[in-house]
Amino acid sequence: MSASRTFRVLPGFRLTLGYTLAYLSLIVLLPLGAVFLKTATLSLAEFWTVVSAPRVVATYKLSFGMSLAAAAINAVFGLMLAWALVRYAFPGKHLIDALIDLPFALPTAVAGIALTALYAKNGWLGQYLEPQGIQVAFRPLGVLIALVFIGLPFVVRTVQPILEDLDTELEEAAASLGAHRWQTFRHVILPVLLPALLTGFALAFARAVGEYGSVIFIAGNIPMVSEITPLMIITKLEQYDYTGATAIAVVMLVVSFALLLLINSLQAWTASSGKTGTGRDR
Repeated sequence: MSASRTFRVLPGFRLTLGYTLAYLSLIVLLPLGAVFLKTATLSLAEFWTVVSAPRVVATYKLSFGMSLAAAAINAVFGLMLAWALVRYAFPGKHLIDALIDLPFALPTAVAGIALTALYAKNGWLGQYLEPQGIQVAFRPLGVLIALVFIGLPFVVRTVQPILEDLDTELEEAAASLGAHRWQTFRHVILPVLLPALLTGFALAFARAVGEYGSVIFIAGNIPMVSEITPLMIITKLEQYDYTGATAIAVVMLVVSFALLLLINSLQAWTASSGKTGTGRDR
């Protein structure tokens, strides 16, 4: 056997690629292709009439706007929570670490009912917020809170392993050279965490934009106010308007894919920039 030949545990490239493409086609591409084929039965004018209706456009703005906002909030506070769990020891640390995964295991309908019980007008928190003019349930703010709740674990669990592997000697070296805390975070820590942070942001956004169960209870589903796009698709299906439902689904797919592609491209750019910067430093 040639010494230059690389030993591979898994099968060769062609066989592995074949399995990958076949699995991807069966699980992802065929269902998505069926959605596009069903939508293709509409003419361009009919398609535009369905997807540009004022009520449907309002659901786009709410779903994508709140999903981006929730992902951004989770990126900030998820990083802070991951930092506390990795860098500090405190009573109840393991309990909090376990509670972070609760949105993964909790049925989404249960989460929606629990949030509604908290923030409704007569809820535990709502009864104090509403007299102050802060209405959460049945408003976009309630949708935002639900999406933050279900998206937080994605950021924490993505950033946490990177923080655990981050050598604290780099921070100590920066401090010994006179760097302030913000300078150390900005120039030493953030470049290392940014690719993982963007990945967590993308995962939280992807989960939020298609979320249904935890949102419909607290949103109240008021047209033009708190109605989300997944609910509009369900409404079309209940009306046996399958082409209308798939047309709205196609818009969600295209916009979500474009946003995720942009985020992934930014993640790849930051990762390559970090490696280039490290190479220059050396």
